[in-house]
Amino acid sequence: MFHASQQQANRMTRRLERSLLGAVLLVYLALAALYAIRTPDWQAPDEPAHVNYIRQIAEEGALPVLEEGDWQQAYQEELTARGFDPALLGRLDTVQYEDHQPPLYYLLQAPIYAATGGDLTALRLVSVVLGAGVVLAAWAALRALFPERPALALTGAAFVAFLPQHLAILGSVSNDPLAELIVGLTLLVSARYLRGEARGASPALLGALVGLALLTKTTIYFLGGVAVIAVLLRWRRERWPWQTAARHLAAMLIPALILGGVWWARNLSIYGGIDFTGLDRHDEVTVGQPRTAEYIDEVYGGSVARYLEAYARTTFRSFWGQFGWMALIMPRWAYAAFGLFSLAALAGAAWFVWRARWPGALSGPQRDGLIVYALALGLVVAAYLIYNVTFVQFQGRYLYPALIPLALLVAIGLAGWAQALPPVARGLAPVVLMFALAAFALYALERIIVPNLPAW
Repeated sequence: MFHASQQQANRMTRRLERSLLGAVLLVYLALAALYAIRTPDWQAPDEPAHVNYIRQIAEEGALPVLEEGDWQQAYQEELTARGFDPALLGRLDTVQYEDHQPPLYYLLQAPIYAATGGDLTALRLVSVVLGAGVVLAAWAALRALFPERPALALTGAAFVAFLPQHLAILGSVSNDPLAELIVGLTLLVSARYLRGEARGASPALLGALVGLALLTKTTIYFLGGVAVIAVLLRWRRERWPWQTAARHLAAMLIPALILGGVWWARNLSIYGGIDFTGLDRHDEVTVGQPRTAEYIDEVYGGSVARYLEAYARTTFRSFWGQFGWMALIMPRWAYAAFGLFSLAALAGAAWFVWRARWPGALSGPQRDGLIVYALALGLVVAAYLIYNVTFVQFQGRYLYPALIPLALLVAIGLAGWAQALPPVARGLAPVVLMFALAAFALYALERIIVPNLPAW
């Protein structure tokens, strides 16, 4: 009798979980599609350059090459300052400073461009669909890490789905959605691999995902390090002979290097030297892009403290929502609310970890999985900080490759506060709260973005 009732309870829990995940996904699709349709043309970071990359593949049948003249700072500043006035769009197809990017996203979009005549909304909607994959991958990655706590996965996936700035990016033409999808899948496979699962968690699959990362965006090259650490952690925990570890490393590295090597060889043949990523050429071409040292002197009178204050403030704001080309900020009360939410999430996470007696209460695969997820977060943050040592580019969206670990932190924080609620509400309350974030994202679109960004 007890066994039957437990089985029934488990079935009900699974049905509730599927229903909530379906609701999160449907609300995401509605919101992201609205962002894609309602955001005025070109009013998303770097969107013209991304579209021009796709156009060159579709119309010329070849991958573009980054050349002198592809970065036109004066023209680009005029475009953004005048809200992409149609009178200025005659030369828009010359904005090609993303031509050094790895090609996978653009190759996927090229048939859509050809079939729709380059319709911007159609291209944006492809990103929306990829974003749905990001939401599902976030849920699956967190579910694989904590199968006994499905509420953490649901809350984390909802945070990924409803973050306003994230919706703005997923509703634009950008290689970020595909990059984030690959990150999510890599974390998922890593968690399953660390658990010793044989199906869908082979080192070869992990390596193939790393290879796809190398073909998608340099900001997710850190996944190579994540995959290597996953293999080494399992080696340590299971006390393999070194030959076994070597086989797993080889099975992971070979497909990654084959896929990445094709792209790198092409770049070496075009750009020369050791510029296998094309980033050296990018630095040469983007003359006039603000350098940090000069920016500190010119804007802040040499004050590093004032620069760091602006750096932190802008990063925080643009993580939650700073729209268009970073010019459209939200009301102060919104950032204050998100600041309080962030502090509360950190406090709740500390409380939850203490009550749950982590990490001692975790299994070995879970501890290793958390190490991998924390490593991903650390590498992304480090890359962001290091890049800004040379260039002024403090946009919170550059932290989105680590959005799944950050979403886990938020989910744990809300779970901590939910401990004060009756047991029946502890799992549901954090997920329901995320739908309030979805409502705010709709508010941000209709009351901040649409009225304040020109739609000619």
